[in-house]
Amino acid sequence: MKDEASPEPEIEMNVPVPDELTTLRADRDKFRDLAQRERAEFENYQKRQQRDRESERKYSNGSIALDLLPVLDNLDRAMLASRQAGETGPLVEGVSMVQTHFLETLKRHGITRIDAHGKAFDPNLHQAIMQKPMEDLDAGTILTVVEQGFMNYDRVLRPAKVIVSSKG
Repeated sequence: MKDEASPEPEIEMNVPVPDELTTLRADRDKFRDLAQRERAEFENYQKRQQRDRESERKYSNGSIALDLLPVLDNLDRAMLASRQAGETGPLVEGVSMVQTHFLETLKRHGITRIDAHGKAFDPNLHQAIMQKPMEDLDAGTILTVVEQGFMNYDRVLRPAKVIVSSKG
């Protein structure tokens, strides 16, 4: 006896018509483009975050250094007073060593003094607290540094307070 073969089910072929194919291709391209843009935005976000973290690490010592600068100012005043009094004893040498060590420690962490004396006034680095008429100097030359300024790498931590020459 022969098995009656069961009829094979007919398979419907869902072949898209040309308009559907065009629409599907457009959707595919749109989503591919969207995915690429999102990926690029995420990569930019990661790079921006990395730069921000590096910047934060680089400038993180600024706030504590700013709090410690008055201590250094007092050491500067002590050294100035000792020079004016003509003292050179062991106490003056000790204060000088502490001051030098303090400056070296700050420098290791990116905190440096702004060299201002005799330079041209720069409002980005200096704060003029007074002008003094001087005939023999160009206007805007720094005559005296009243309070040292400091940089935290390439940023001004504290501007130098200076007395500037002006034309008489």
